[in-house]
Amino acid sequence: MDLNEKVALVKEVGEEILTEDELRELFLKKKHPVAYDGFEPSGRMHIAQGVLRTINVNKMIKAGCKFTMFVADWHAWANNKMNGDLDKIQKVGEYMIEIWKASGMDTKNVEFVWASDLAKDTEYWKKVMQVARHSTLNRVVRCGQIMGRGEKENLSSAQILYPCMQAADIFHLKADITQLGMDQRKVNVLAREIGPKLGFWKPVAVHHHMLMGLSAPPDNAGDTVERAIAMKMSKSNPDSAIFMTDTEEDIARKIRKAYCPEKQVEENPIIEYVRYMVFEMFGKLSIVRPEKFGGNLEVKNYAELEKLYSEGKIHPMDLKVAITKAINEMINPVREHFLKNAKAKKLKELVDGFKVTR
Repeated sequence: MDLNEKVALVKEVGEEILTEDELRELFLKKKHPVAYDGFEPSGRMHIAQGVLRTINVNKMIKAGCKFTMFVADWHAWANNKMNGDLDKIQKVGEYMIEIWKASGMDTKNVEFVWASDLAKDTEYWKKVMQVARHSTLNRVVRCGQIMGRGEKENLSSAQILYPCMQAADIFHLKADITQLGMDQRKVNVLAREIGPKLGFWKPVAVHHHMLMGLSAPPDNAGDTVERAIAMKMSKSNPDSAIFMTDTEEDIARKIRKAYCPEKQVEENPIIEYVRYMVFEMFGKLSIVRPEKFGGNLEVKNYAELEKLYSEGKIHPMDLKVAITKAINEMINPVREHFLKNAKAKKLKELVDGFKVTR
């Protein structure tokens, strides 16, 4: 794969890249740059974390990156996930790794690193202190967006420390590329600004699109990134998300009641799921319907879908039936894994019994 092909593949992942020129320079200097993504183990995994993350990680690996998945268990602990129970958080982390193994992620080329292991290293905490010493409190509070917290929330001291830890993670993991969602933008920009001042480097930030939840978008939610955060799937609102171990009945019920206005492609979650997952996984969308409603239809790309749907040639219910079938195909290997693998089954039973906290 030549330079242009590598960059093109990463651009398929990144809704925003800071910056494309730096990415090109990085690929010229390093054959296998290190990319990382981090996740809080905070409850059941929805399809944005499962399917979309699998697609993105596999593309980054195909582009030549060495990929690190960072299990941010201490960060989830600081953020009071699972009521601050670290043992439960770590069980959720194990459960999430099991899902990725079954979902098609190229886990042979992914290194899973736990924050709790980093926390044993004094050099890590030295980096955290370096970031904290060179960041104002106001700047750190603004970065609270990365953990789903608003600037006006009453943050704990641990939550104030969280952005400093996340910025330090990048340098301790020796990550050349931070491949996270748009909601993580503020801390990645902080790391890019502060890295060279601390004698480190300026990481390239590849921010992927955040899938909408199934509910109607809010009337007013601030700027583009804030709006995307407000519309994303929520574990604390189970009907807004499809989870990787949902039953076929659960998925059908959630999709039936999902927001999907006729002829509208913008801010339409069902359209998004087809665009970012179905076409990526299957290369097409199959519409099955009676002849009196136009007969069966095979849509081969997003541009075609957008045209047909906006013209009213595909009805929302036809689209919902098709996406229900496609999602079940995507996650069926995961469901099978948790039915047949004893370790995975036990983890699922534990996690299903945990109370999710914001």
